[in-house]
Amino acid sequence: MLMMNTKAANGGFWRVGELAKAAGVSADTLRHYERKGLLRPQRSHNGYREYPEHAFERVRMIRQALAVGFTLDELREVFKVFDRGGAPCHEVRSLAATKLAEIETHLEDVLALRNELRASLKEWDARLAQTASGQRASLLKILAARDSVLHSSNSFLLRKPNMKPKGKNK
Repeated sequence: MLMMNTKAANGGFWRVGELAKAAGVSADTLRHYERKGLLRPQRSHNGYREYPEHAFERVRMIRQALAVGFTLDELREVFKVFDRGGAPCHEVRSLAATKLAEIETHLEDVLALRNELRASLKEWDARLAQTASGQRASLLKILAARDSVLHSSNSFLLRKPNMKPKGKNK
């Protein structure tokens, strides 16, 4: 695997395209991180963004934190403390513990859904075996008669925790 140069070239600063390429993200992603308060570039005399040399490491931290479930808003608050010289380690650990608890709850819900689907399929297979070809077996009516699926705490069990359904902008 070819390693990208992770040193800023222009006097210790990264231009947006250079940093984007080195970090494996788009320039739009970097600008989004800037709008969210995660990166603070300076402006050159001609108005170009110049990110400090440590911005590469910051982008890597952001990407890894996002991958394990942190949000940009959470990271903004953590970096705000860090950038003022504070040590947000306990807050980071607490956030991660909360995320783990959410994932474990979600996993329990998904496993319960899996068990419901298995039971439904077994029941439906028996019903289909007794139904003449071309006749309705009323499989969804059987499902509607069950209470267990309706009492689930999460109607979007197959989604990741804290994900909004597509098309919903709240």
